[in-house]
Amino acid sequence: MPGNKPNHKPVSKPARQLLFSEALQHKRLTPTKINPQTLPPLNESTTMPDKDQSTTMDRILQEITTVSRRIEGMDASITSLTLETKSMRSDIAGFQSRVTGLEQRMGSLETQINTSQVREQDFIYLRSKLTDMEDRSRRDNIRILGIPENEEGSDMQTFLTSTLPKMISLDFDPPLEFQRAHRIGPKRSDNSSRPRPIIACLLRHNQTRQILQVARNHGPFRIDQHEIRITADYSKETNERRKAFLALRPRLRKLEMKYGLFDPARMWVTKNGVSKDFYNPDELRLFLDSFQSQPMDSYNTDSEHDIVGGSDRAETPHSGIEKVKTALHDTGASHRGRDMERLTRSYDDRGPILHAVVTHTQLSERDKSRSPLKPTTGSS
Repeated sequence: MPGNKPNHKPVSKPARQLLFSEALQHKRLTPTKINPQTLPPLNESTTMPDKDQSTTMDRILQEITTVSRRIEGMDASITSLTLETKSMRSDIAGFQSRVTGLEQRMGSLETQINTSQVREQDFIYLRSKLTDMEDRSRRDNIRILGIPENEEGSDMQTFLTSTLPKMISLDFDPPLEFQRAHRIGPKRSDNSSRPRPIIACLLRHNQTRQILQVARNHGPFRIDQHEIRITADYSKETNERRKAFLALRPRLRKLEMKYGLFDPARMWVTKNGVSKDFYNPDELRLFLDSFQSQPMDSYNTDSEHDIVGGSDRAETPHSGIEKVKTALHDTGASHRGRDMERLTRSYDDRGPILHAVVTHTQLSERDKSRSPLKPTTGSS
């Protein structure tokens, strides 16, 4: 009947699912139409692999393998370096500990050195004082060289009291008196050998000075064809310095310098009116070595009155290093240096017996007969 709706029988849910499955299966089995124009052209590159591409891949694999091996080697090296670094850190820590210990020891040694230097200065000062005291204790002594053994008999003082004024042709008022007099050293059995020196200590110091002055100006003397020398008595250190000064006389003459050896051991040198004192033979030797390059005019000098015959100051005997310590007074030395300087300027009153300068001819005539310990002078 027109106008009537189609009569559809309702379909259950399981039936709908079955119908859907059958339709889907039918679609899968239906061949798909393919347009040949849409497909890429067939050639060798799409149909078979390239041999060069395969070779390249092999090379890449080899390179990767090589790099991997190198990385493994680097890992081993890095591990070794790490171990070495740890060992070095341990060594550095040990070195730091040792350096710290050394610094502590160095600090201790510096303290000891400073203490030793102070003690050395004290020792130098005390040794200088001791030498000065020994020379002062000997200033009334005279040494008599050349008197034959047993010539004095049993009484040395009586022998000298009667013989010495005649030998040096000098009258004493009051008469000579000795505190003691004796020979030095053990007695010698052989009378023909060199006689022992005589040490005589006079009672009056002015008589000692008179005898030494005459001995310098008129010695040596003679008794029964025996040559007799009279010299001052000094300590061992002073005698050694005097001998060293005397050994430089030939060089002083060669340089045409006037010179004089003063009590107890001070060498005065002058040239062209410019003078300089030396207390250490080494200083004088260096001065002579450098004289050509360092003219004497550049040095500070003492006045002529302080050097020849009119000075009441005399010098303390001390070694070269002691003189250097004393010289430090000019550059801010310690009180020890100033004390040594005062000690140097306050020796005994032997200055007035200092000898005058003699000519080179007179010196040459007398050198052979002069005692090595006797003060001498010279000139150009």
